[in-house]
Amino acid sequence: MRWLSENFPYVRGLLWQHAWLSILPIVIGLAVAVPVGWWASRHRRWRGLILGFGGLVYTLPSLPLLIVLPGLLGTSFLDPINVVVVLSAYAAALLVRTATDAFSSVPEVVIESARAAGYSRWQQVVGVELPLAGPVLLAGLRVASVSTVSLVTVGALIGVSNLGALFTDGFQRGFNTEIVIGVVGVVGLALALDLLWLGLARLAMPWRVRGAA
Repeated sequence: MRWLSENFPYVRGLLWQHAWLSILPIVIGLAVAVPVGWWASRHRRWRGLILGFGGLVYTLPSLPLLIVLPGLLGTSFLDPINVVVVLSAYAAALLVRTATDAFSSVPEVVIESARAAGYSRWQQVVGVELPLAGPVLLAGLRVASVSTVSLVTVGALIGVSNLGALFTDGFQRGFNTEIVIGVVGVVGLALALDLLWLGLARLAMPWRVRGAA
């Protein structure tokens, strides 16, 4: 605890850096995955291709991508944007399958009823399909959130500051306290974000989340 109290500003800075490097890719990934997943659920011929491509992206190793990406984007090697781009791709790849399954689970009779009631396509998607798909989307979002918080630590291997720097520095110096603080920080952040998504979901769909949580 003495090391933590003496280095609290440093650890707090790493925590904030880790938090925004996690939240931004999750939000971007969700924003990409929801429309793509909806489209895939309505075009069965393309569904396999889209989900296969998403699975392929998710299998790509993160460290080589972080090394190659600066050359493609024209960014510096230590630019956090590289981490955001890679993790956004992973989050989108993971969430596309969830979104596709979520929208596919909406009963066709409900969609037909909304259409018969005079709903426009946009009203049908936003007002009927999205709320019904919400619980499944939330489950996928929670998985993607934990995965992204963990993957951010890889950025420390190429010099991008986050809680993973406590791992690399601790291992290099054989200082276990620093490693433990890093682990606790990553787990705590993952739990905090999970509670954040649950809280937002309760506000957006209070009629479903109570049972799912």
